[in-house]
Amino acid sequence: MASTDSKHDSDLKVDIEKRSSDSPAPALDAHYDPGFVKKTLLMVDLRMLPLLGLLYAVALIDRTNLGIARTAGMDIELRLDIGERYSIASMIYFIPYILLQIPGNIVLRWIGARSWLTICVVGWGIAQLGMGFVPTWGWLVFCRIWLGVFEAGFFPALVFIITTWYKRHEVQKRLALFYLISILFGGFSSLLAYGLAQLSGRGGLLGWSWIFIIEGILTIVLGLLTWLFVPDFPDKSRFLTEEQRKMILDRVEADRGDSVPDKMTGTKIIRHLSDPILWIMALMFMCSTMPAYAIGFFITIILRTMGYSVTMSLILTAPPYVFAAISCFFFAWISDKTQKRALWLAVQNLICIVGLFIVAYADKHGVRYFGLFLVNAGASGCIPGVLAYHGNRKQNANNITSHTKRSVSSAVVVAAGGIGGIFATTVYRQKDFPKYLPGLWATLACQFSMLLCLAFTTWVFKRRNQAYREGKCGPLENTPGFYYTT
Repeated sequence: MASTDSKHDSDLKVDIEKRSSDSPAPALDAHYDPGFVKKTLLMVDLRMLPLLGLLYAVALIDRTNLGIARTAGMDIELRLDIGERYSIASMIYFIPYILLQIPGNIVLRWIGARSWLTICVVGWGIAQLGMGFVPTWGWLVFCRIWLGVFEAGFFPALVFIITTWYKRHEVQKRLALFYLISILFGGFSSLLAYGLAQLSGRGGLLGWSWIFIIEGILTIVLGLLTWLFVPDFPDKSRFLTEEQRKMILDRVEADRGDSVPDKMTGTKIIRHLSDPILWIMALMFMCSTMPAYAIGFFITIILRTMGYSVTMSLILTAPPYVFAAISCFFFAWISDKTQKRALWLAVQNLICIVGLFIVAYADKHGVRYFGLFLVNAGASGCIPGVLAYHGNRKQNANNITSHTKRSVSSAVVVAAGGIGGIFATTVYRQKDFPKYLPGLWATLACQFSMLLCLAFTTWVFKRRNQAYREGKCGPLENTPGFYYTT
């Protein structure tokens, strides 16, 4: 028996050593029945992706529904028209959201995925519910701070969990699938909020209060469902059989060598944070989220400048998000199919750039509206793309081979996304209404910066892969057989 195990380990090591960044190893699953592998992965997909996608969609709606509530009467009742009160209430969310990314992922490993996600979702649901009863602007800011506190640990936890269940080249399609669910729901969020505002007068509350109350209750319910249905990490899951769990762990171990979690220490955190490529990935994620947040906060306003009524502006908000969802999944599919990340991210950057120029300089309203389709598609597709690319390294979701490194890097990258949110809310200034040209050019600068980052990381990864292939250096990321995905 020992001889058989030794031979199996030897064969597996050979399989790993034969991998390259351009050709995945089909032998990794060779000792498992393909039907068994497919059935188990489908079970994992159905258990995780729909609920996680819905949760993130609700998180996105909860953090960006302030604008709709403002138009529904909150502006007058809480005197948000005084000074920069509205801008402060909008941006204050992102401060704890950024600062608590890494601490949140440390807690994640201590108490488990299911418990941590439940705490996050129920916590921000309570904060959202409380916003429906705030009597003053100060209490609104207080609730927004707690919204940022609890949402801070949510998204990096989702990314981290998904990447612990799949091989590297399976990750982006899954990330895109739950993300496109959030895109579709996000596209219709303004219609939902507008409908809830029609409850104005019920229970002595204005429409803006009902927006927060109903969405807060919905979030709390979803938090309880999280406890019941979202699985923990593969090594802690209970919905799989022992054989299925072993297969999942074997696949991850063969692909990245990190199926068994390593212990989080202060030394490891400092070492992971010292990697310059991590910060380049974070910059790229900020450049991706910036236009996505800008669209989320300002698409209805831009449509209003085209002469559409409030109702039509809300209705016309949805189609660009539907188109973005289709584009997002297509580029995720082709990226996994070709096992290329940087190339397809660059294509989506160019789509976003073309759209931004159209929105900025086209005269006809129909053409500008078409530009919004391109901006939203390019930006939305890059978000899961960067997460998968940053995971294409040993340190990131695809290219990372240790749990602690993936945890820290995911937190840093997602925190950078929060900075993109602050950037988006500050460069589209009221004094630049209705064209917002400085804001559009700032968004363009982000896209050109990301193209430069992609060129640099591609060059670095290819050089490192080539050096390892020619025996000029030791194992990349201290993992024999590991190659960066470009």
